[in-house]
Amino acid sequence: MGNLTLKQIQEEAQKLSVQEAIEYLSSLHNTGFKVDKLLEKYYKLKEKHEKEMERLHKMLFFERQAISKGFNYIAGVDEAGRGPLAGPVVAAAVVLPKGLTIEGVNDSKKLSEVQREKLFDEIKEKALSYGISVIDEKYIDEVNILNATKMAMADALNQLDPIADCILLDAVRLDNTSTKQVPIIKGDSLSLSIAAASILAKVTRDRLLTEYDEKYPQYGFAAHKGYGTPQHISAIKKFGLCPIHRLSFVKNFVE
Repeated sequence: MGNLTLKQIQEEAQKLSVQEAIEYLSSLHNTGFKVDKLLEKYYKLKEKHEKEMERLHKMLFFERQAISKGFNYIAGVDEAGRGPLAGPVVAAAVVLPKGLTIEGVNDSKKLSEVQREKLFDEIKEKALSYGISVIDEKYIDEVNILNATKMAMADALNQLDPIADCILLDAVRLDNTSTKQVPIIKGDSLSLSIAAASILAKVTRDRLLTEYDEKYPQYGFAAHKGYGTPQHISAIKKFGLCPIHRLSFVKNFVE
């Protein structure tokens, strides 16, 4: 042990959990190794992890409440793309195993693209069940965005197996369902299940708009994802509309 280098100690600590690394480094410290900075690093990681677990525990409040009332399959539901001038609206429904926490899950708007992409795969892997639904711009123009959003949510819920017996939603209430609904204002920040659904919906939609960017490069869809940025509005005025624009949303920008 006396011949260990700092690099070897770092490599060994990286193989361990944070708590195991602290115990390992503490044992070395007690035998004279200068590992104070490494120990400090892992204590900070432990503190960060504990704060994250506390945050996630709070985000399971509505799920715990539903479980206490006898519900078994609680689905979080959310959408992405109600406001853009182009492209579909996407909804997702997610049922997480009881008590499961996934570090980093939060309202998708608070996360970076890299974080969302990583969590997208982890959520799909760990979820008990999930569904994703895409409703295109033509149907949005036909029935309006609110009805299209509700249809996407209902379709995502219909994909779940097992079927949800309680639905947590971000301030929306669905029609024509007897399933228990709990609309929560700012639910994507307050419910872990809704936050997970928001990530699945946003990543799916962002990927679709990036594909559309290759087909219609003059509009910059990869950058603004169809939202009404000055760049996007300027492109509409210059090039006119493309097939994925929502006619009911862009009539103020075209003659």
